[in-house]
Order: sequence, then structure tokens, then C-alpha cells
Amino acid sequence: MFAVDLHLHTRPFHNPRGAPTAFDPYGARLMAASARNRGIDGLALTNHNYRVPYLNDDPLFVPGIEVTTRNGHVLVVGPDPPDRTYGDRSSPAAVVEDAHDRGCAAVIAHPFRNSTVADVDAPFDAVEVNGKHPERRAEIERIADEREIPVVGGSDAHFPFELGRVHTLVYADDLTPESVVDAIRDGRVEPRRQTYLTDRLLLPMYDAIHGARDALQRAVPG
Repeated sequence: MFAVDLHLHTRPFHNPRGAPTAFDPYGARLMAASARNRGIDGLALTNHNYRVPYLNDDPLFVPGIEVTTRNGHVLVVGPDPPDRTYGDRSSPAAVVEDAHDRGCAAVIAHPFRNSTVADVDAPFDAVEVNGKHPERRAEIERIADEREIPVVGGSDAHFPFELGRVHTLVYADDLTPESVVDAIRDGRVEPRRQTYLTDRLLLPMYDAIHGARDALQRAVPG
């Protein structure tokens, strides 16, 4: 069994251009150091719309990307995710098809945060419990039951102290990008929540930020 965080970023803030930044290699090293300290065996580096091609064995870096689609975000993790995607032009179904062609798993990311991906008829491999909304696990499990897919976990970390608060237990004999994909597809995964002292401050802050953003979007037509 291995502990793998399937959703994290290598820089504090999103790059609107969806392109690599000079901070990415430093962010990756900081995340790796935090993972070793917290007993996390693997990290999926899933920046928005671009892949960071870094290699690491302890913890294992699993290639990944968080794809922005017309309906919301989809995590693509595995041996060969795409290098770049382009904004919200893709349909979730096309992203899933491409992920499968590449030997990767396609995961519904934070389905209750400005997303209708869970309503799309596409063969997703899993749905995510997100570290910013761990209290929504019961709702995530209902989606998983309806679709007959497993639940995985990812912290959605942008800072090292956020890493691992929700992660995935992967039941496999060895840890490789391929074994992670196989475990997801076979249902040999489960989300695990790990509470740290920082969560007492972070989770209320996340709720306030996303609540304010949702209220603003409802107030602005279109």
C-alpha cells in the first residue's frame, strides 16, 4: 500500500497563461520535501493546462495535468499525460478519450466547485475528494456509486504545508505511474484524510474564499 497525493501544484498561484514558470522546479522540490516529512510516497504534479516533466523517486513524481474543460476541471494522471491543453476549449468526453489513449486515468476534480463535469456522460475512472472540501465526501461517494467508479483523494495543494491533507491509498505491489492507473481502474484505491494543525486555519479560509467567489458569480449575469 502506498500513500499518493493525486492533486497538487508546483507554484502558489495559477498562471493564467497555463504555461511553465521559473518557480516550478523549486516548487516541485519543496513539495517533495514536505511529502517525505509527511510520509507521502507519491505525488501527481497537476498544474493547470500544462505538464511539468520532473522526475523524482522519493517521493515518486507521477506525471499529471489538470485540464480545464467547458464544464470544469479533469485530472489526467499516468505515464503520458498531454504536455499542454488550451483553456476551456475541450469537452470532458474528449479529455477522457485522450487520457485513455495515453494510458492515463481521468478523474473528476472537485465536482462541486464551479463544475458540471459530474453531469457529463463520459467514462471517467474516478471522482475526487478534494483537500479544500473534505467535508463533502458523502456527496462525492454518491456520485461514485451512481457512476460505479472509485473515490480518490488529492490535497489540491499550492503550498507545501497543504500537501497530504487528503490523499489516496493505492493498493499495489510497487509504485509506478502505470500501477497507479491500474489501481484506480481496478478500484484498489481509497481516499484518506489527514488533519494537520494548519487545517484549523485553512479550511475556514477556503470556505470563505469560495463562498465569496460563488456569490459574486451569481450576482454577475453571464
